[in-house]
Amino acid sequence: MTAASIHQPPPQLTDAEIINLANENRLHPYLLSESSHTTLLSYLHNRTLSPSPSLPICQYTLSLLSLISLSPHTPSLSSLLSLLLADYTNLFLSFQIPRDSNSLKTIHLFSTVLNNVPIKELEVIFESIVLNLSKLVSFEDTQMLDILPACFNLMINENGRESVGFILDRVIESEWSKGLLVKMVSLVREFMHFFDKHQKGFNKKEVIEGGCYVFGSEFGGSKRGSSIVRQVEGTVLLHVNFAVKQDPSLGKEVIGLVKLDFRALNHFTISVLLSVARVRRFSESSLGILKTVLLTAYRDHKFAKNCKWLPDDFKEECLQNVQKAEKALLRAVNESNYGREHIVPTIVQFSFQLLESLEDGNVRDLWDSNAILGIEELSIQMLKTLFEVHEMARNEIIEQSKFRILSLKPEKNIPIIRLLGHLVQSNPYLMLEHVSRLKELLDYFVFMHGKVATHLVAALVPLIKLSRDLRDYTILVVRKAMFRREDAVRLSATNAIFNLILAEKEATREGSFSFQDSSSQASCSQHAEIPCIMDGGLFQELSGLLQRCLYQQAEIKEVMYHGLLKLVLADPTSGGPVLDFLLPHFRCFFKEDADVQLEISRCTKSLSGNVVIEEPLDALLSCVSSILLLQPHGKADCPNSSRPYLVFSLSQENELGSDLSRESFSNALLKIQKFLKKINLEDFLGRIQGDSSTSVQEEKRKCCALILVGILEVVVNTFATRLSKATDIEKADLEKELVGFVNLHESLEKDLCTRLSTGIKRGNVRATAPVMAGNIEPGNNRLTQERVPYLTTSSLCQLMQTALKLCNTECSKTIAASQHHSQLSSSKPVKCLQIMAFTLNHSLHHIKSYLTVAKENPLRTLIYGEIKLMGPPLLKLIFLLKSGKKFGSEEKKKEEKRMKDEDRKGYLHLALVCMKELVTISLQNPHLTELLEDLVSVSTLEYPELDDKYEEDSRIDDQHIKTKQLFVVKVLKPLFSELLAQSYFHELEIISDMLLVIGEQLPRKQRNSHGAWSIHVCKSNVIKNSKAARSVVALAISLSSPPSDLIVAQDMAKELLKVTGSETSDTAEVSESYSIINQSTSTSIISCIQKLIEAIIVDMDWAIKKLNIFTLVSQKSIHLSRNEEHVTGMEFENNLYSRAEALVKVLSCFVSMNLKEPQAEHLLRLTAKFYKHLAQMSRLRIASKGCKQLIPSLAFQKLVELTCKQLTVPLYNFVAEMQREQENASSKCTANKIKRENKCIPDLIYQIEDYEKYLIQLSKVSKINLLRHAKRSTSRDFKIIDSRKIISEEDEPSHKPANHASTTAENGSPESGDNEGNESENVLSPQSVSPLGEEESASDGENGGALPHAKRVKRDRVVLDSDDEA
Repeated sequence: MTAASIHQPPPQLTDAEIINLANENRLHPYLLSESSHTTLLSYLHNRTLSPSPSLPICQYTLSLLSLISLSPHTPSLSSLLSLLLADYTNLFLSFQIPRDSNSLKTIHLFSTVLNNVPIKELEVIFESIVLNLSKLVSFEDTQMLDILPACFNLMINENGRESVGFILDRVIESEWSKGLLVKMVSLVREFMHFFDKHQKGFNKKEVIEGGCYVFGSEFGGSKRGSSIVRQVEGTVLLHVNFAVKQDPSLGKEVIGLVKLDFRALNHFTISVLLSVARVRRFSESSLGILKTVLLTAYRDHKFAKNCKWLPDDFKEECLQNVQKAEKALLRAVNESNYGREHIVPTIVQFSFQLLESLEDGNVRDLWDSNAILGIEELSIQMLKTLFEVHEMARNEIIEQSKFRILSLKPEKNIPIIRLLGHLVQSNPYLMLEHVSRLKELLDYFVFMHGKVATHLVAALVPLIKLSRDLRDYTILVVRKAMFRREDAVRLSATNAIFNLILAEKEATREGSFSFQDSSSQASCSQHAEIPCIMDGGLFQELSGLLQRCLYQQAEIKEVMYHGLLKLVLADPTSGGPVLDFLLPHFRCFFKEDADVQLEISRCTKSLSGNVVIEEPLDALLSCVSSILLLQPHGKADCPNSSRPYLVFSLSQENELGSDLSRESFSNALLKIQKFLKKINLEDFLGRIQGDSSTSVQEEKRKCCALILVGILEVVVNTFATRLSKATDIEKADLEKELVGFVNLHESLEKDLCTRLSTGIKRGNVRATAPVMAGNIEPGNNRLTQERVPYLTTSSLCQLMQTALKLCNTECSKTIAASQHHSQLSSSKPVKCLQIMAFTLNHSLHHIKSYLTVAKENPLRTLIYGEIKLMGPPLLKLIFLLKSGKKFGSEEKKKEEKRMKDEDRKGYLHLALVCMKELVTISLQNPHLTELLEDLVSVSTLEYPELDDKYEEDSRIDDQHIKTKQLFVVKVLKPLFSELLAQSYFHELEIISDMLLVIGEQLPRKQRNSHGAWSIHVCKSNVIKNSKAARSVVALAISLSSPPSDLIVAQDMAKELLKVTGSETSDTAEVSESYSIINQSTSTSIISCIQKLIEAIIVDMDWAIKKLNIFTLVSQKSIHLSRNEEHVTGMEFENNLYSRAEALVKVLSCFVSMNLKEPQAEHLLRLTAKFYKHLAQMSRLRIASKGCKQLIPSLAFQKLVELTCKQLTVPLYNFVAEMQREQENASSKCTANKIKRENKCIPDLIYQIEDYEKYLIQLSKVSKINLLRHAKRSTSRDFKIIDSRKIISEEDEPSHKPANHASTTAENGSPESGDNEGNESENVLSPQSVSPLGEEESASDGENGGALPHAKRVKRDRVVLDSDDEA
């Protein structure tokens, strides 16, 4: 063979021959030649031109790959593999290769040989894939992405995780189509295995953080809300759940991520937490951190909203955080049916945990309903959504509700019952499927708390309308409850009866009353039953139970009377049957032909030696009177003929009976009025009491008087109603009779007050007694919650107008008599003042009880109506009383005149209290804002200094702010000035309170203007009344926006220092700058400023916790909210430091004052808390291990310097002075004081030294001397004394403690010996004892006087201080 033939290149192969070689599994030399690469790749391109290129391309490519795999490490074959992969990728991305099973098979084979492709070539291929991601629309288009996991594995082994992270970032930032989303989810499991394999190279926290950011952000535009995206997220959650089961450390990273930074919370993070909670070991911690983060967001918003020194943008951020959390949580729940049903049980569990975190009474007042939902509403919406969407969740929700209602405390049951009510109202037919479970719940009716049982039946009322079975079962349960011995159970049953009756009436009125069989299913076609309206309805059916109520306790009877009145309000045609029902019972206490027609003595009974009210006759008469007023004669029983179904129709005989009942009650009320006109109160009550004066008879008299007071209120209400409709001629007679009843009411109140003050127990007074001044138990919740006034709003307004009319009339008569030098009769009382006192007392109770009656209660509309109508006449009364006009004769005795002036002042005070309560209600209820407008329109006060301000405020655009501002300028400030001029200090406090409440709701500009006005009042007016001065000072400081508030407090503290004096200065009588600060008011003003300091310290506690979170986030470099702007930690930190600096200046003034006992002790406690916060702030400036130490800011350094100079040094002197006073104190009355201070001083010293300890540490790590201005505190080293020395000292009883100490100092002072070698043997003199040692010595000397001298010495000298470092 020749040399030429040896070096001849191998023959060229066709594509068919290459396929045959692959089938024979034989490698041809032609493939090993690099010159053949171009030809081989051209065959691939040529096959793309085939009419059906899928199979030809697949056969050829698979053949080449199989031949390459025979010797993959050969350089020429490795190069061929790289070129083949690059060309195939480009052809695929350019849509020249069909997407089918053949292409998928080819790509999978490529994945097996990628380890033979150079990394640089892989990077080029990745680049081309990323650039063409936007072209991958369908799922088949994304087949090329199957090589990603294998590529990542190779790249991280070669270049590290940084290169992979860069590529992933580019993939994430690109625009994803639906097909790409689905493909990426299909690769999640492989990525999870990949990350698990390379966990040393990847930070798990960063992986979790990146995943939460990707799926929790809003990239992808509107497509993010599509169903395919939700399905994708559901699949990812399943993979995460599986990964956490395999590697629990991932679960810890998820929990730690949310715990560290609230900004990590988004809908996907919440879903991840709920998914992780399905793993048993993370169930409690995962839900716990989610609950903590959510509740913290609510608390932060509440705090920031009320905190004045925080910037507005930070407050807005707190609000947005809550809104973001609510939206994210609701979105996670709404999307729970997209492939993530496994988290439904945890959502149910979490929602109930949120409801359990609430208590009744403090839920709805915390949140602004226009801005955020609140915890309760959020939880209920979550459970409602689950109940509607997931059939699997319905049983669990009902069972959990049932379990919690039966197991939780009553106050925590109310939110659960509200949940049931919402479910019944929004999904009644779905709830019908669970009637059996609700019946099981009703079985426990008699064992529930009364309030819980009542609310439960009320919540089920809409469902009872649809289910005959549930209605009948509820009636059965109520019947059983009526025969129980417990009063609370029978009371709940009575409420339940009327809930059922009112539900029937409401459904009848709506024309939709039909009871469905409880076994019907909501999802099936329901067979409608024939509407079942019983003759007379449930009222007639349950009349037997109602009859039984007439023989129960007074509380049950009163509930029944209120229920009957609600029934008539719901269905006026029921008025006749109700009166028929009550008439026989009423006749037991009313005798028409007897001299004493009211047998009030029968309304009480003796029980176990006590007298209780058995029949609330006043409540019965109030019920009957209201029904008669609601139903004029001839209009009561007019059945509605338009109803499309059979209803109960009264026969002629029954109609006649109803008319007779109405007439009988009308005549009885008239006779009662006549009887009360002629009644001799002393004889009437004396006849009830009898000749005996035992405590039982006294109590009986008192109870009857209470009933008679209520009856008189009912009569006055009737007369006031008639007065509003009477003609001018009739009004004179009615007013005369009205005055007589008011006088009788006043006499009864005086009699009651006299007898209540004689030692008779008040516990027997029934809870429904009318409210009188000084006759209310402070803790009587039933009175404040259940009591419904007998006087309506319209009646009270009419009484106010009558009082105004009579006062003006009598004033005119007084002026005319003085002009004609005549004299009016002074023997008769002034009518207007009597009506005024009655009206104001009842108005105050009326206004206070307004918020205690539920909005849905029909009696609220009847009794309270438009309560804002009370405002204008009340303000007119205030103007009249403060004007000083004289009513009646001027020629009175001095004592009588003084009493009248005091009465007038008392009426003014009462009227202002009523106005304050009314204004408070209007500020809490947006629909009552018109009240302030009405008050402004009524005001006739003139205050020339504020005319310009009034014109400026009239141009404010916001109507609510404008109304409040005008009310302050037009009414409150002029009224304040006039009361101040007349020295009405108690009334001045009320005006100040109103100014403060309204001023805090105004914008910063208006609030500052009122603060400046208040400061001017403090500077220019001498007020000697301590309470009034305190209220005005509080107004001046509170209405000054930060930092002005502490500047004002500091200025006042400096003036207080001049008035109270110090060690180096004498006291002054009155401050030159602030006239309000004087010897009479200094103590109260000091207390006021200390209260402000305490509030600021509480604010600092919250602020430091937030600062800690900012510090952790900055150190851990958490950046999840990349597209949001937040207040930086530095800005927040500087605000906190500036606030603390201003507080140091205020405290420095106080530690120089000569404070009295309680204020000095309070100051010690406040400064101890303040130093504790300073220590926490210093500790936060020290970087954690592994983090870079930053230099403390200039603001922090300034705060440290100011604290050392102006507070710490004088504070030690203040403590030393207090202990010197303890040494000089010898009276036993100071013993308790010394004990209290001995607890405060050690805590204060500890907090100061703890603060300085962190400053030393911070100085070392930051290389800045922060303690250059600090004073070294007295050393508190101690030593153990040799017991033999103590024994030898006991043999010298003539030695005094001081002499003994001095002797010891002479023999072994620390200065005279070797400080290093003999330090343990040194004994110090009392002069070197620290404040702590001094306080212990003083305490022992005070309390141990009866002990032997040697024992006192032994106890005192166990722990002593050293001078070495002094």
